[in-house]
Amino acid sequence: MTASLLLRNVRPYAGKAVDLLIENGTITQVGANLSAPAGVAIEDGRGEIVIPGLVEAHTHLDKSLLGLPWYTNEVGPKLLDKIDNERMNKKRLDIDPERQSARQSILSSLKGTTHIRSHVDIDTEHGLWGVEGVMKTHDAYRDIVDIELVAFPQSGLLRRPGTLDLMDQAMQAGCEIVGGLDPCTIDRDPKGHLDAVFGLCQRYGKPLDIHLHEPGEVGAFSLDLIIERTRALGMTGKVTVSHAFCLGTPDPALIDPLIEELAELDIAIMTTAPASRPAPPVKKLLQAGVRVCSGSDGIRDTWSPYGNADMLERAMFVGLRNNFRRDDEVRLALDVCTTEGAKVMEIEGYGLEVGCVADLVLLPAESIAEAVATRPPQRRVIKRGKIVARDGVSIRTAP
Repeated sequence: MTASLLLRNVRPYAGKAVDLLIENGTITQVGANLSAPAGVAIEDGRGEIVIPGLVEAHTHLDKSLLGLPWYTNEVGPKLLDKIDNERMNKKRLDIDPERQSARQSILSSLKGTTHIRSHVDIDTEHGLWGVEGVMKTHDAYRDIVDIELVAFPQSGLLRRPGTLDLMDQAMQAGCEIVGGLDPCTIDRDPKGHLDAVFGLCQRYGKPLDIHLHEPGEVGAFSLDLIIERTRALGMTGKVTVSHAFCLGTPDPALIDPLIEELAELDIAIMTTAPASRPAPPVKKLLQAGVRVCSGSDGIRDTWSPYGNADMLERAMFVGLRNNFRRDDEVRLALDVCTTEGAKVMEIEGYGLEVGCVADLVLLPAESIAEAVATRPPQRRVIKRGKIVARDGVSIRTAP
């Protein structure tokens, strides 16, 4: 699954033009006028920008309606309305996790994503159906994208007895991350919920990525409890809080102490840069030393008709939501969707230096800011040294 390639005339992060020699899927030389070893293919970079592969650090591969008939959304406004509606209609709508995750993975890849963290639903109605399907995609499409699975109790953990046992089975089956969800407002038992998910982390030696939609003081309370357990259990650097809307509260007295503790314990934050909810302040978090990543969340599913799996567009959303206008600020937005996401997912060998895995994207633009602002569709995507997508066409065909 690795390949060798000489990329001529590319500009790392829009810098000066160089050549990149890739051998057996790894960058081995970076410089001008490099010679191609015998049998190594040559690709003309045409002076385009080269960046490391985009990182989709938060999505739900098992839920997409891509390729299915258009879904008319008439669901109520509450979070539980959306959760219950989806769970009850998955079979009726034929949302087969294996097929749908394959479709979304191909779409993500041709947009430039080379790594995905996917939360996968586990509940007492569908058992491990989602995990089994996404794991098949994980294995079958690893030539174009690496997928990491989070065991996610979307319908609640304690409010639906039997879910915790299924979560345990999912971890035994090979899920890499333990998931959780709104300890106060979904399970209404923050101590019980956090005891359960942190307990799974301890049992299997795995990290935690917990959804926290809870706003304001309720969310801050839950976040404080997450911080408390992270410290007590020695899980520094092993916890991600997704969404964290509470950090968007415009009250420094509430938020600043939490950010200080997040940095101290190296707890990462994932934000989709939502337009309709308070959002964590990206620059403030990064300046404090907090790792910040981003993701598409749901892509055309029963929750929302939006989403196209383009993490370059997500970088634009991060910039817009945080009022990033300067070129260096737009670069921060891209970093959240590339290098910062790689830090959160603990991806080894990520980057553009010698020794890094050759997961790359070529973009026809003059600068990083232009690439994020215009999001050119003419992209070349390289996975472990092999070109896997060119100008919106993947080497793989969607089922």
